[in-house]
Amino acid sequence: MTEITETGREDLPWILIVDDVETNRFVLRNIIADMKLQPILAENGVQALRIVRRRHPQLILLDVSMPEMDGYEFCRIMKDDPNTRDIPIIFISAFDEPSDIIKGFNLGGEDYITKPFLQEVVQARVGTHLRLHRAAQDLVETNRRLQASVNEQLLQMEMEKKRVLYAMVSVARKNACYEEDHMERLQYNCKVFSRAMQLSPKYENKVSDSFVETIEISAPLCDLGNVSIPSEILNRKGPLSPDEQELMKTHTTVGADILRSVMDEDYNDFIQMSIEIANYHHENWDGSGYPCGLKGDDIPLSAQVVSLMSEFCALTGVRGYREAYSREEAVGIMEKEVGVKFDADLFGICKKIYRQLR
Repeated sequence: MTEITETGREDLPWILIVDDVETNRFVLRNIIADMKLQPILAENGVQALRIVRRRHPQLILLDVSMPEMDGYEFCRIMKDDPNTRDIPIIFISAFDEPSDIIKGFNLGGEDYITKPFLQEVVQARVGTHLRLHRAAQDLVETNRRLQASVNEQLLQMEMEKKRVLYAMVSVARKNACYEEDHMERLQYNCKVFSRAMQLSPKYENKVSDSFVETIEISAPLCDLGNVSIPSEILNRKGPLSPDEQELMKTHTTVGADILRSVMDEDYNDFIQMSIEIANYHHENWDGSGYPCGLKGDDIPLSAQVVSLMSEFCALTGVRGYREAYSREEAVGIMEKEVGVKFDADLFGICKKIYRQLR
């Protein structure tokens, strides 16, 4: 066996020469060495595959007719593998039939050199394909850096959107005299509750880790539309008039419209779920809610979760007209609304974990 694999300079391209005829290997080795490149020699396709796994060559000179594995099969394996498909392959063969050449090209070969070798031809073909390969790699790297830069800018834009939206929610919260930590409690409770849902056979295939992460950051936007409601209505301790009640209900659609206005053309989990939550978190399980009167499982799951946790946070929080209820008292009050406002299965999960909620 004749192969050179472990020594050499990393800054010079490695050229893998695969031929079962020793004389051919040595002739090609000398031509490649004269080009100040680094040859690696293999006697057949099987041996060449072992070499490729530990030494990624920049180009392969490949004989067609070999024992154990011919050049066509070796080329097919290389081109089927995402890690090696971009390595240029130049077939070398005594056969110069058009059908043989076409077969090599169809398998992904870049060029074809016939025997006996002419040094000038080999050097010209190798040099050309090394330059093309290097240019292709440079283009891939440039595109990678460009995409990374674009992704970073998009991420920054998304962060800015969230900051603006959260700032608007903070204004709405202050206008409604919510507790300082209301948003944080709602986020935390939605996260804990959603994780508990993953342990339920009914929801384990519906609530992914991505769902848990997204609902945590989307939940506080449920009342985004309150920025459009006058503070005197939000702070009213007594009952609202029918007109005021109708105005108050518009915070759902207003919030959803604000979120739609900042949604990109590309699908965005955060904004999409935020729209669902803002629009539907006041829908009731029996269809008596608003704004659309959705019923049962027609209500998005994210909105059902936020509705349940928002009610829990409201009951266990201090209001200007009452003290906070205990966790046990809150769950007792909410239980009376099972089948009307809440799904029985979701509330069952709530009863099991309410001590973990804030």
